[in-house]
Amino acid sequence: MSTLAMTSAAPLWESIDNSVDGAPAGRSRRWLRSVPAQAGPVVPLELGNPLQLTKAMRARLLAAVRALVSDPALKGAGDPARLAAVVLMAKAKVAADYSTRITAKELGRWVGLKPSRIAHKVLPELRERGVLGSNETTSAAGRMTGLECWVIPMYRAQHGGDRRHVLALSRVELVVLLKLIEALFAPGWADKDGRLTRTGMLADRTGRGAATDRLGLLLMVLSSNSKGWLQLCSGSVDTGRGRPAATAGRLLGCSPAAGAKVLSRLQEQDVLTVDRRETASGLNARSRVRLLPVAQAHGVLVREAREAAASVFSDLAGSASGDHEAAGEPVTPVVTGLEGPGQGWEAGSADLAVAAHLHASHAPVVTPGGSLSLSGGSSGEGRGGNPDLPDRACEREDQAVDADADGRLTLTSGEVGPLRGERPKESPVDEREGQQPAAVAAGVRPKAVGGGKTQQRGRVGLPKDLGVQVALAPVAGLWEQLNGWQQQRVEEAAAAELGRLVDLLMLPQAAPRLLADRFTDRLEETGGEALVNSPFGWITRKGLVRRPACSDVRCDDGIRLDTGGECDNCGNVIHIRRARRAKIAAEIDRELPGLGTSERRQVLEDRLREYATAEAEDFAVRREQARAAQARRDAARAAARERAERERQAEAAAEAVRQALPCEDCGQDRSARLCEACGYRRRTEALIVEAGMVAATWSAALDDAHDVAAVTAHVRATMEADIEATHQQFLALMEPGDLESNPVAAASVLAFNALQAVQQALPEYRSSALGRLGRTEEAEAEARGAYKTEQDRRWYKHNPTGADAVAAATKAADAARERTAEYLLATRLEQLHAQMADRTESAVPAPWSARLTELAARPLDGETAGAVIA
Repeated sequence: MSTLAMTSAAPLWESIDNSVDGAPAGRSRRWLRSVPAQAGPVVPLELGNPLQLTKAMRARLLAAVRALVSDPALKGAGDPARLAAVVLMAKAKVAADYSTRITAKELGRWVGLKPSRIAHKVLPELRERGVLGSNETTSAAGRMTGLECWVIPMYRAQHGGDRRHVLALSRVELVVLLKLIEALFAPGWADKDGRLTRTGMLADRTGRGAATDRLGLLLMVLSSNSKGWLQLCSGSVDTGRGRPAATAGRLLGCSPAAGAKVLSRLQEQDVLTVDRRETASGLNARSRVRLLPVAQAHGVLVREAREAAASVFSDLAGSASGDHEAAGEPVTPVVTGLEGPGQGWEAGSADLAVAAHLHASHAPVVTPGGSLSLSGGSSGEGRGGNPDLPDRACEREDQAVDADADGRLTLTSGEVGPLRGERPKESPVDEREGQQPAAVAAGVRPKAVGGGKTQQRGRVGLPKDLGVQVALAPVAGLWEQLNGWQQQRVEEAAAAELGRLVDLLMLPQAAPRLLADRFTDRLEETGGEALVNSPFGWITRKGLVRRPACSDVRCDDGIRLDTGGECDNCGNVIHIRRARRAKIAAEIDRELPGLGTSERRQVLEDRLREYATAEAEDFAVRREQARAAQARRDAARAAARERAERERQAEAAAEAVRQALPCEDCGQDRSARLCEACGYRRRTEALIVEAGMVAATWSAALDDAHDVAAVTAHVRATMEADIEATHQQFLALMEPGDLESNPVAAASVLAFNALQAVQQALPEYRSSALGRLGRTEEAEAEARGAYKTEQDRRWYKHNPTGADAVAAATKAADAARERTAEYLLATRLEQLHAQMADRTESAVPAPWSARLTELAARPLDGETAGAVIA
């Protein structure tokens, strides 16, 4: 059972007034009442979905964002500056000391403004207020490539030592905040590895007010619960604007009027809805806001009621329940989904309030229709088509219409049924195996036909997939005429076409809208849905089919799918055909000047036909050539695969031979030239030499070989002592006789322990060397230069000794000192390696041929000469 299901099935303590079992009346007792399990499947949470935040994570991020945007330094600042600070905080990298590299153009794409506005308004405002610190980044050619920015309030909180500070976000929290911002208003980009980051929900919302809308949506998402409902503010609010507008205004720090405008714009962007609920007085005096992306991310199927944006966000309804006549034209609610399990009580109040103008307070009027069917919603369904018969169910019900001799109503199937109010033993409807209730429960409208059978029609609503919904919206009337099987085929075909469009478009999220436009154009060509005789055939063979006017796969009726403009390739084809026709006509005028109009037209058509035939033959030849070339490429690929397989087999054979070779150091059989223990020993020896060189970079004179050798010898002795201590600890843990039972494994374990001891000691030597080299004169000079350079920057010249200037200068000096120390360490290690290589080459003994020649040239002394002569 998942956590959500366990929560729904948990017991609930309820206090009730009970006076039985000896308990006095009026006293409260605690009773355990079980809550029924949640109906339907539990929606699994998606891994890494930024809109599925836990309550703790949502509260943490909301506190951080609100603390930053309400910082005293940003008091009176514009929303672009506040949103830019939030974006830079989310993009801060922990490994780069909470800084980020960005350009004005890229930051403008995140904020929704032009780069010039960012560079000349937003960034200077943040620097003047002491919120942003930045350094220019340059390329190898000296050109400025961007800025290294850090948000000063966050930087201070991270280095203040108090991890409970609201701005002291961890690495995971920063990543979650950045992913959430990407989902809301990321500009979209393509990574170097080819992965595409899609644009956010408000990516196309740019220009005036874009930063306000994006910041408002972020704060509302963080202020909502798992079902998408926004936590509205408490207390008294302006009744003319409403509580949702007051909540948005308080989140953004603006007036309720400005908050209402933000809600209106966000509702136009289809990211939230404002629902009104009825009160006991009958007025729609309660409102609530639902963030649709959050609700959909948690699997809540939302029923939206789209209202006029100009007249929303007021807590008081325009009229009472008895007067549903709106002053203007009523807006039809658009149902985008069905209620999920357990949502009826929550959505019911809002649905009644929003759809109030659809219902009247009097009895329903009958609907004219044909023969009596089982799908009617009123017992007095109209007879239709006959003006002499009444149109209300309450009139002339005492007269028998289509009745038999007994005066009982006869169904279309010919069976005799009772009148309303009678209680038959068996109902003809019940005998049909419960088809009608099952169809109604599934959202399918049954249609009565002759013989008492029921033909199942398709779903009334469009598919649940949002992309398919948008694509099929223009043909919703045709969709309702399809049966279940046809609707399934159409849904699959639409999903497949959307997949093809996604692969062709630069903005994949525009595919549903593009397919909907195609349906709209095809309906206009046909003359409307009324002229479509076969809905299924029209949708699958005309509405969904792409009609290219040229060979380009992006062409549809001469329109480019990716750009929406005219297809250039089609223009080229038309131009070529017109030029060819003009050329042939000129040749005919030159060769046959005396032809009449009809003869000239006939000759022109004949030559065009001949040219088309020759072109078709040429196309067939080129197609055969292309097939032959493809066959050659396939053969080459097959040969390459065979060659690769042979090479793999040869490598496997060589590897088998190598595995059979003995160890070069200890002679162990089948060790692939080096056994495991000897491999560990070689790596240990190399690390000991490296550690000695690292220690010699700062503690020895590099040009004195004896001094360097003394330092390396001391390091070797220290590490060998550590290795010996590790061996003793290992031997103390072993049982007597364990090492003798498997000496090969014991040698490998001891060699591995020695390698681990050296690997743990080497970073300490390196850190010590960097610390010592960082205190050299070269490092101190670099640090002083960087400190002075940072203080002389134009944004610190007015106060070079201020806290911000000193902090930035100290940071630059520390970075310069670290870079210098690393450079010195790398340079000195390179020098020591070169000296060791020279000593190794000089220590290599000369071959015997050269040594014998040298010995033969040496003169012999008297004693040696006498011995040789004798």
